[in-house]
Amino acid sequence: MPSLKLNSITYQSRSFDFSMLILRLGFGILMMPHGYAKLMGFAEKSDKFMTFMGLSGPVSLSLTIFAELFCAGLVAVGLFTRLATIPLIIATIVIVFVAHEGDIFDSASSGFFYLLAYTVLFLLGPGKYSLDYSIGKKLK
Repeated sequence: MPSLKLNSITYQSRSFDFSMLILRLGFGILMMPHGYAKLMGFAEKSDKFMTFMGLSGPVSLSLTIFAELFCAGLVAVGLFTRLATIPLIIATIVIVFVAHEGDIFDSASSGFFYLLAYTVLFLLGPGKYSLDYSIGKKLK
């Protein structure tokens, strides 16, 4: 039976993959209600939503809903994970540094946590406990 090593220079592959599963599920599922709330309030929010880089409020809101609802769902199940994190990273950058003016120690702190998590998922991938891994394994 393998023992758990408690030092900071080694890790077991299963521990890494399980950690990526927890990260994906946690930050994927936690983001989805934000997108759902925006979708349900689209008519009321679209004209008041922040314009950004020449995009109108409705277009900006639609892209945010796409990221926060659809892409977050893909991240949670581990399908097209790295691709799905790109809109989430962009959305959280806008939220943190534009909407909250980079105030990462106060109003933008939770957005900054999401940004860090999605960046880690982009860099490291979804791990073995994902649809990406299962599909990739079958295609080989």
